[in-house]
Amino acid sequence: MEESLSKMTQQAPKQKGGFKTMPFIIANEAFERVASHGLLPNMILYLMRGYHIDIATGTSILSLWSAGTNFLPIIGAFISDSYLGPYRTIALGSTASFLEMVLLWLTAMIPQAKPLHSIPSQSCKSATPAQFTLLFASFVLMSIGAGGIRPCSLAFGAAQLIETENPKSKRVVQSFFNWYYVLAATSVLIAMTVIVYIQDHFGWKVGFGVPAIIMFFSGFLFMLASSTYIKAKPNKSLFTGFAQANSMDRHLTSHFQIPAGSFGMFSIGTLIIWVAIYDRLIIPQLAKITGKPYGLGLKQRMGIGLVLSCMAMALSAIVESVRRKTAIKQGFADNPLGVLDMSALWLIPQHCVTGLADSFNIIGQTEFYYSQFPKSMSSIATALFGLGLAFGSLIVGVMVNIVDNITKRGGKESWVSSNLNKGHYDYYYWLLTVMSAVNFLYFLVCCWASGPCEGERGRAQYDGEGMKKEELELKMMNPA
Repeated sequence: MEESLSKMTQQAPKQKGGFKTMPFIIANEAFERVASHGLLPNMILYLMRGYHIDIATGTSILSLWSAGTNFLPIIGAFISDSYLGPYRTIALGSTASFLEMVLLWLTAMIPQAKPLHSIPSQSCKSATPAQFTLLFASFVLMSIGAGGIRPCSLAFGAAQLIETENPKSKRVVQSFFNWYYVLAATSVLIAMTVIVYIQDHFGWKVGFGVPAIIMFFSGFLFMLASSTYIKAKPNKSLFTGFAQANSMDRHLTSHFQIPAGSFGMFSIGTLIIWVAIYDRLIIPQLAKITGKPYGLGLKQRMGIGLVLSCMAMALSAIVESVRRKTAIKQGFADNPLGVLDMSALWLIPQHCVTGLADSFNIIGQTEFYYSQFPKSMSSIATALFGLGLAFGSLIVGVMVNIVDNITKRGGKESWVSSNLNKGHYDYYYWLLTVMSAVNFLYFLVCCWASGPCEGERGRAQYDGEGMKKEELELKMMNPA
């Protein structure tokens, strides 16, 4: 009897984790993304109309906010891996995100929280320090919330699936990475369509209230399954695209037009479709041909993503050049709010190429970091991509100000003018294209200097017995 009880006690912990925890972990991440990403597309419009901020200043503010949101995950990852563990870090992040949503909703609900005039003009008063404090407090809380959720969610989910004695679990985890991003991208797609539609048609009060409710359920569902998780102990001591779309004809039919803030859905949709095709169709075929279960190498996927990103910037420059010339030709040079006789569907190709680039680079880069770091530092590994985004956002904020100050010297119109038709955003996009090309060359140098990827060799080999099983399965699939 005692032996039986002892066996039951030893087996009990093994009942935790597994696929049954996935709905709660993924729901937390998905709801957080719906809530947070639903705020971003129209936020520049909210700052301009609600707080009377010009487009260059608004872009700088949002770039700093984005930098904080992408930088804090590395801090959250360190705290998770060293002190709190992923579960408590995600729980605290969910709470902070919910409070952020409530504060932002209050800026729309309370009339005194914003300047009185809702239509920007020269006579409009700027917001008071108290009003800006409330707004920026919500931004800070959102960054803190993202710092708790985003670096830990993926690693926490993968930890529920890993069986160290089963070599096939590594392929399961790789598939989890792919489908995790499909679901995350689907959430962003919903945010850019449904939430943006609500904001456009029902106003800011409802448009900010819905994300607050969604964020509440995000934290609630995650904590509901607390007893089923495998909780690893920490190791202590260790926005111009909107303005473009807004100036173009967005009608699909005579009665329906795509919201300006929703054009990012084409990027997300492309990512979802490609990852599904790659994981279900392309990887099995590549495995038959190469004998390697993981398809393209991680560095190959990242490199392809960088090339596609450069192409997307070039497409953006070309489309903006055509749009600007059309605006001037149609007499809208002094009317940035005028709607051109040019379809906004011109913007779709660049968004699709961006989505394809993200499907290669983001997933490949995240999986690369995860494969190179020890499992005790898994949260830090999955947060490194966000750290890169944080520095990127800071560079964007600084670069916009530099470009603005240099190009408007001598009384000239700035490239990044609030008047999209007088500015030269096409030149700005060409500058980004050149920077993307230089970045790809730097990536090639880093690949050459670092040598073969240890993580891929490990995945190809597994262990002796595991590799024999994998080879047998591949031969059965492809007897020829």
